[in-house]
Amino acid sequence: MAHFRLQGSKVLAVDLTGDTVRAKNGSMIAYEGQMAFKKLTGGGDGLRGMVTRRLTGETMAVMEVKGSGTCYLADEARDISMVTLQNDTLHVESSNLLCTEGGLRTGTTFTGLRGASQGNGLFTTTVEGSGQAALLSEGPAIVLRVTEQTPLQVDPGAYVAHTGRLRQELQSGVNFRTFIGEGSGEAFQIRFEGDGLVYLQPSERNTVGGQL
Repeated sequence: MAHFRLQGSKVLAVDLTGDTVRAKNGSMIAYEGQMAFKKLTGGGDGLRGMVTRRLTGETMAVMEVKGSGTCYLADEARDISMVTLQNDTLHVESSNLLCTEGGLRTGTTFTGLRGASQGNGLFTTTVEGSGQAALLSEGPAIVLRVTEQTPLQVDPGAYVAHTGRLRQELQSGVNFRTFIGEGSGEAFQIRFEGDGLVYLQPSERNTVGGQL
């Protein structure tokens, strides 16, 4: 079974004993031992992944890493966070996914207008099963708990991923800058309700409406 560990905050060390992991293509910066690398077409396994990629034009360049030893992964000096899944589903923006254990299933899911508001298409990546995944973020990621009593409002530009039984609602015409009188044009928020965790980055990506 592959073992993930952080080397500082920006490098992921993956210890392999004949195991397989999937990682962002080109993210290997060094390795020890015997490793084989194979480029894959990412964004989802099977027919559904192929169909949604064709519909949206989204692709995720993924490599399969197999061997015995340690592989070191990094991406543009971005910060890395680890997520452990126990028969759960991780919803994550494809640009924020660094690595998953080989036994985890990847796919795509419809996100409606949230994806459109970010300029990332209408589908996002899912990772399902039990095992570890590594996320990328611009700056150290923060993890916020959502409960039925404490819903969460999120800037789409800061969203990275979420897990648990969460419902999403897109709210248009408002963003956080609106509250201090600096809003301009149409903007969006995502409201999360239910029970789960939301991963955010302290740097906002550009969206259709500009930087939110």
